[in-house]
Amino acid sequence: MEKQSSAQDFMHGSIFVLLHRFVEHTYGTGIWEKVLAGAGVENTGYQLHEMYPTDDLFALAHQISEFSGDSVYDLMEQYGEFMVPDLLQMYKKYFLPEWRTYEMLLYTEEKMHKAVRMEDGRTAPPRLTVTKQDKNRLVIDYYSKRRLSGVAVGIIRGIARYYHEEDKVTVTRLSKPEAEQVQILVDFNW
Repeated sequence: MEKQSSAQDFMHGSIFVLLHRFVEHTYGTGIWEKVLAGAGVENTGYQLHEMYPTDDLFALAHQISEFSGDSVYDLMEQYGEFMVPDLLQMYKKYFLPEWRTYEMLLYTEEKMHKAVRMEDGRTAPPRLTVTKQDKNRLVIDYYSKRRLSGVAVGIIRGIARYYHEEDKVTVTRLSKPEAEQVQILVDFNW
């Protein structure tokens, strides 16, 4: 994950609130304050519905990586997986209760990302093109100038775990993790 060079890009506060929860859950109470101090970010009280500089996320991720010893990519993948229950709770009005991993992935862009962009024009979730190769395989083309494919891979794994299908779902990133366009292969072993 490369640090953004432009302070013009902003991310939704939910990303930061959930990162705070992830850090406290994974590394313990009080670590978040150390991460904030080490990252040197101006904002210390992220709010759910506000917007914050994307550079803050990169600074925080690099600081957490230094603290944990995990690569930034691995850390962001863990974070993506962690955030799934909260994301599904926040966006439950956009999907059907009978959906499972396959349907969630197939319809994320069309149902959830599209709705999120319409509800709050300040948000910019990644663009996803999901291609159904057959009933056992989806190809996800992820596009984001933020280069956060680790979060996307983690979310896919987190959705499979949420639906207790992690033993039936194999996620393979086919592109370099730091690319703007990353292709992700999802195989379902039914």
